Amino acid sequence: MKKKVNLKPILYIGPHLLLFFVFICLPTVYGIYASFTKWNLIGDPQWVGLENYKTLLFDQSSTFHFQFTNGLKNTLLYVVLMVPLLILIPLLISVALENKKVRFKSVFQGILYIPGLVSISAAALIWSLMFHSKLGIANNLFGLSISWASEQPFAWFLVIIVSLWGGIGGNMIIYRAAIAGISPDLYESAEIDGAGSFRKFLNITLPSIKFPLIYTLVMTTAGCFNVFAQPLMMTKGGPKQSTHVLMMYIRTLAFGHGESIAGMASAMAVLLGLIILVISGFQYYVMNKNAE
Repeated sequence: MKKKVNLKPILYIGPHLLLFFVFICLPTVYGIYASFTKWNLIGDPQWVGLENYKTLLFDQSSTFHFQFTNGLKNTLLYVVLMVPLLILIPLLISVALENKKVRFKSVFQGILYIPGLVSISAAALIWSLMFHSKLGIANNLFGLSISWASEQPFAWFLVIIVSLWGGIGGNMIIYRAAIAGISPDLYESAEIDGAGSFRKFLNITLPSIKFPLIYTLVMTTAGCFNVFAQPLMMTKGGPKQSTHVLMMYIRTLAFGHGESIAGMASAMAVLLGLIILVISGFQYYVMNKNAE
């Protein structure tokens, strides 16, 4: 007698697999193909092989090479600045909110989480007004005359503060849920042995939330590499393209003014994806190995 096939699992996951294939797999494969072509999004792609990659990586006289190296440098700077802050600050806040002496925990958690729900466009507009060189509260309150968006390091300060304001809440929720699942008996045993708050955090809290830490580190790093809206809305890539990140160059080449250079933009995107893949894999390997 033939075994009856259960179609229920396929009915449940089928729509999700279809969406994943149509909106993730197909664009990814076609984007990789487009990176080996010369294409303006209108005519047929013309196969050029590795020419786009050679130009981006080795042709120092090319504008595309400058855009790639400058964009990658600024993106890496953003990642180096933001990832530790987006991991450490939410973790410390989560630990602090677990203290029995802290009241109104849900209120504080809601206040910190709500900014992540606000549109980045609206948030950037509000923060830009607050740090406006003439109308902003920052300059008027402290008697300053700083042009925040057009001077360094103040331009990076704007990008970082907006990113922190909107990004702390998500990781904090993950850490709070993970810490809440730790058995109170572990902390009680540590207190009996004379362990202080720092020792309990180091020897109990951190080992118990190692997998949420790995997840947030990898996802936060990938998200920071794909930064786009904050530098675009707050500083428009300036001053002198010092906050012009790689995603901004990719978008300008593919969908900016004038004829599209989608093939070169696709090559930049593929290189960025490979960098994210390698770094995320290395992070996962190192943290998972240390956690064993």
